[in-house]
Amino acid sequence: MNEIVYMVFVFTAGLVLGILFFGGLWLTVKKAVISQSPALWFIGSFLIRVSITLVGVYYLSQGSWKNLLISVTGFIIARSIIIYKTKSIDEKPIVLKKETSHEAKS
Repeated sequence: MNEIVYMVFVFTAGLVLGILFFGGLWLTVKKAVISQSPALWFIGSFLIRVSITLVGVYYLSQGSWKNLLISVTGFIIARSIIIYKTKSIDEKPIVLKKETSHEAKS
């Protein structure tokens, strides 16, 4: 029974790591698009997100391939959750301005 509780904990922690990773990626893209230095956003965010994820998965797995598989499964499911949640936020109608003609009038 104790092992099952730990597996649920590992799965939930994998979900949290995935939400932090992919949610952070989504926020990074949003901020970098309007930033003066997008490369700094992408590089800094990448290093932070990967570091947190690797350390988290390392401690969750505790040398067991079963725990590693469970945490990575939670991580991948979190990707689907973030895609679903952010898709509705990003689906705003785009209003295009009417083109003006720059032709010379005769």
